[in-house]
Amino acid sequence: MKQLRLLSACALFLGISAAQAQQVSYQEYDLPNGLHVILHQDNGAPVVTTSVMYHVGGKDRTQGRTGFAHFFEHLLFEGTKNIERGTWMKLVSSRGGNNNANTSQDRTYYYEVFPSNQLEFGLWMESERMLHPVIDQIGVDTQNEVVKEEKRLRMDNSPYGQILQVVGENLFKVHPYKDPNIGYMEDLDAATLEEFIAYKEKYYGPNNAVLVVAGDIDIDKTKSMIEQYFGPVPTGQNVVRNFPVEEPITEEVRAKAYDPNIQIPATIVAYRTPGFASREAYVLDMISTYLSDGKTSKLYKKMVDEQKQALQIGAFNLGQEDYGMYLIFGLPVGENTLETLNTEIEEEIAAVRNELIADKDFQKIQNKFENDFVNANSSVEGIAGSLATYYMLYGDTSLINKQIDIYRSITREEIQQVAQQYLQPNQRVVIDYLPQSAKQ
Repeated sequence: MKQLRLLSACALFLGISAAQAQQVSYQEYDLPNGLHVILHQDNGAPVVTTSVMYHVGGKDRTQGRTGFAHFFEHLLFEGTKNIERGTWMKLVSSRGGNNNANTSQDRTYYYEVFPSNQLEFGLWMESERMLHPVIDQIGVDTQNEVVKEEKRLRMDNSPYGQILQVVGENLFKVHPYKDPNIGYMEDLDAATLEEFIAYKEKYYGPNNAVLVVAGDIDIDKTKSMIEQYFGPVPTGQNVVRNFPVEEPITEEVRAKAYDPNIQIPATIVAYRTPGFASREAYVLDMISTYLSDGKTSKLYKKMVDEQKQALQIGAFNLGQEDYGMYLIFGLPVGENTLETLNTEIEEEIAAVRNELIADKDFQKIQNKFENDFVNANSSVEGIAGSLATYYMLYGDTSLINKQIDIYRSITREEIQQVAQQYLQPNQRVVIDYLPQSAKQ
C-alpha cells in the first residue's frame, strides 16, 4: 500500500513537472509603425520559424466582394519588387526551408521554417511580402484560376464539402460569417485590379499584423534584423470593424441542402455560440469532447457501438472571433432515419443540460486537455502559431502558458450551465444534408 502511494505521488509530481516544463518564454514589443513583434528563443535545435499573422479574414469584405482574404493568401506568393514572379517556393526550398499559409474567417497566417542560419533571409522575405508585393492583372488572373480549382477540389467535388458553407448560411443572417471563407467565384470574377490593390492597402499594413520569430535565435541580433527589414514599412490604414449583430435564435430552424457527391444523407444540428475568447467557448470545447471524442464518448458509444444507429457521429465546437458554430454531424446506418439521429442527439445533450456529468468522465476530459496543452507547445513551429494567435485574436499572449488554467478551473456545474444557456432545442438549426438525387 505504501508503495502504491509512493508511485501515485511520483506520478503527480511528474505530471506537474511536465506542465511546468511547457512554460514558453517570450519577449514582445512594438515597432514605431505599429508592428507587434514576439520573440521566442529555443536553442535546442538549429531551426527557426518566421511568421506573420494579419488580422484579416473572410469576414473582412464588402457586399458582393467575398473571398478577398483567401484570395490574398495565394496572391501574396506571386512575387515582389525584389522576388521574381513564381520563384517564392524555389527560394525557400533552396535555403533548406519550407513554408505555407492559411486563412480563416478571422485572420491570415504566413510562415517559413528554416535552418537557423537562414533567419535573416526569412525576415527579408516576409518584409518583402509586406512592403513590396506585386499586385497586377497577371497575378490576379493566375490566382483566380488557382482559387477556382481549390474550390472545385475541396468543396464542389468533395463528398460533404459544402457542409460548413451550409451551416454558415443558416446560422447567420447579417454577419459576414454567413458567407464562405473562400468566397463566391462570381465576386472574384467581378473584382477589379484597383479593388484588390485597395484591399491590400487597407489590411496588410504592419499595424494590422504580428511578427513572430521562434527558435534558435540570438535575441539582440534578431531585434536588429527586424528593425532593419520591417522598420521602414510605413504604417497602414487604421482598420475599423463594425459588423452587424445577429439576433438570437429563439425557434428551431429547419433546412435542407443537397450534395451531388454523396449517397448517404447526413444530419447537422448546429447552434450559434459565443466567440472563442469567451469562457463559454472553453466550456463548449469540453462538452464536445465529452460527447464525441473517442470510442468511449457518449454519442459514439451509444449511437455507433451499442444501438447501431450511426455510421459516424461527431460534435465540434468551431471557434471564431465574433461567434462560434457548435455543430453535431451524423451519418445514419441501415434503415435509421435522420430524425432518429436527431432524437438521440437531443437526448444526450438534454442529459448534459439536466444532470452533472459523472466525475470520472469529467476527469477524463481534464486529462485530455492537459495532454493537448503539452502537445501544442511541443514544437517551435507550433509555438510560433500559438503566440501569434493568442496575441492577435485573444488579446493575451500569455495564454500560451496559462490557457490550461482556464480549462482546469471549469467545473461540472459550469458545463451544465453553459449547455442550458446555449444548447437548447429552440436555439438550434437542423439541416438535412441530402444526396442530389433526393431533390424533387
